[in-house]
Amino acid sequence: MVCCRWSSFLCPELHEDVLEAVAPFIGTITFHHTPTTHDAVNVYGTNVMGKFTCTDKNCRAKGWGSKRVSIVITKYYGNEYNAVVYGQRCKECNHLGDLHLDKDSYVERVAYRLKKWDGVKMAVPYYKAKQGPPHERDLCEGCKRGLCSEGGD
Repeated sequence: MVCCRWSSFLCPELHEDVLEAVAPFIGTITFHHTPTTHDAVNVYGTNVMGKFTCTDKNCRAKGWGSKRVSIVITKYYGNEYNAVVYGQRCKECNHLGDLHLDKDSYVERVAYRLKKWDGVKMAVPYYKAKQGPPHERDLCEGCKRGLCSEGGD
């Protein structure tokens, strides 16, 4: 699934999947279409997985995978939420890539956080350290905004 080629974006098309994952636990929740932290009740940065394709036709890089695609999940008053997904740039040419978002990791992370904020008792998921290249902070749009969970000093 391609979300889009922006430095940050929302994926409202995945709301039904998130709703299905949380409804038995917290009831109905609404997607908040404005990516802002104004009126936020909770904000949490984490990451999901995805694959990127370079958008520069002259670039030799075909694409790259990332287990560290930055997202910031926000809960608002009125039982609303959203999750801003941050893009990454190509290491070869610095153009923003097209993201092919891993839907399962997105839905799992967003649903878990919403349930946790609502007080649902759950086992803490086991996240094994992923093998792969180090996180490229200068290519991550979340890091550039100081919002990436991987972008610490």
